[in-house]
Amino acid sequence: MPAVARKKTEAREKVDRSRKFSLNEGLETAVSAAYAKFDESVDLAVKLGVDPRHADQMVRGTCVLPHGTGKQVRVLVFAKGDKEKEAKDAGADYVGGEDLAKKIQEGWLDFDKAVATPDMMGVVGKLGKILGPRSMMPNPKVGTVTFDVAKAVSELKGGKVEFRVEKAGIVHVPVGRISFGVEKLAENVQAVLESIIRLKPSSSKGVYLKGVSVSTTMGPGVRLDPQEIRTLVK
Repeated sequence: MPAVARKKTEAREKVDRSRKFSLNEGLETAVSAAYAKFDESVDLAVKLGVDPRHADQMVRGTCVLPHGTGKQVRVLVFAKGDKEKEAKDAGADYVGGEDLAKKIQEGWLDFDKAVATPDMMGVVGKLGKILGPRSMMPNPKVGTVTFDVAKAVSELKGGKVEFRVEKAGIVHVPVGRISFGVEKLAENVQAVLESIIRLKPSSSKGVYLKGVSVSTTMGPGVRLDPQEIRTLVK
């Protein structure tokens, strides 16, 4: 058996699939099952009791993780005048207008997040087909179309994550790296779950938080106890 396949099998054997873990135990199990040689990302998956096909049951939002994501985020800002200087002073990696839009149209995408001031959306709107499918399009609903570019850049650099429920009713969110340790990961997870619960649609009936699991980049999923989670984040 190839070494990678053997490690994957060994990792799965460390997880009791019939059990639902508390948050800390689940994170400890997920971290202990990680086997890659790099600092694996830790991801949270939440199954919600909503039907995303209905607009009034769409769950979408943002959360600033207390301990960040562990990833360096390259932020591009579409701005002009004083706002261009404000963005640069806040630490934006790229700032500009039509020049950046042209580069993107030519295939350049060496950034992770984009912010735009409202007066630049005439330029940015043309990039929808390129940035939209990559979840990089500035959007006022998640705070990336704003005149407060300093705050937007600071939050993105500091670990702000976006989440949106998928067709199957599941939300996927990165919550850090295995090197963070269980305590910091748990605080990040709680912050995300609090945000998701706060956004519960009024039209959603029955159980909202139906299933929760954590996993590392290469490791198996570890199911958490939804009841314990609901009590924890109240």
